[in-house]
Amino acid sequence: MTSYFDRTEFLRGVRHGLPFLLVVGPFALLFGVVATEAGLPVVQTLAFSVVVIAGAAQFTALQLMAENAPTVVVIASALTVNLRLAMYSASITPYFGALPFWRRAFVAYGLVDQSYALAIIEFEKRSGLSLGQKFSYFLGSITPVFPAWYAATLVGALVGQAIPPSFALDFAVPITFLAMIGPMLRTKAHVLAAVVSVITALIFAFLPWNLGLMMAAAAGMITGAEVERQAEKARDSK
Repeated sequence: MTSYFDRTEFLRGVRHGLPFLLVVGPFALLFGVVATEAGLPVVQTLAFSVVVIAGAAQFTALQLMAENAPTVVVIASALTVNLRLAMYSASITPYFGALPFWRRAFVAYGLVDQSYALAIIEFEKRSGLSLGQKFSYFLGSITPVFPAWYAATLVGALVGQAIPPSFALDFAVPITFLAMIGPMLRTKAHVLAAVVSVITALIFAFLPWNLGLMMAAAAGMITGAEVERQAEKARDSK
């Protein structure tokens, strides 16, 4: 019988996941505060974080809901922000595709920016890991992060305005993504896709309901795919 738990790899994942607490805590606190200020009850705020567990999409949806945007726009915007998770899933499938269904479902639930960044770098660096060791590492990487996300969301929802503005919790959002994206910009396609998406988002920032963000995501993906296609074409011609 295949063992899907390796204590050494689990603890290694926990160690690697711990630094993310520095940004996950403030990020979740901020969401809890903003959600309750927008009128969501504490229970709904916590459920939002437990069920969706995708901070950027949660903030996007919440902002649009507060602006009374059409439901279809709220859903489309949240899905656009989370579209990167579909790409994460495709990227990480070769490492977890052989897992039993319920374990794959658990990985799908736990696949967030932090866990993906840690897993993909670790698995590429240590190609000899077994399936059980990979699953254990992934499980360890989310063990410190997820409970902290839930707890900080609840604290933010309960405390709300009692958190001084001087704490500047919103710093956690950009720092989190910069810390994760920076090391992953390893190819020309990655860099150009990032540059094009940023420029597009800035150009169309005037559009309502975050529609510029959807355009930026599409432009970035098209750019990355085209650069990869041209690179592959050049390799084949040699």
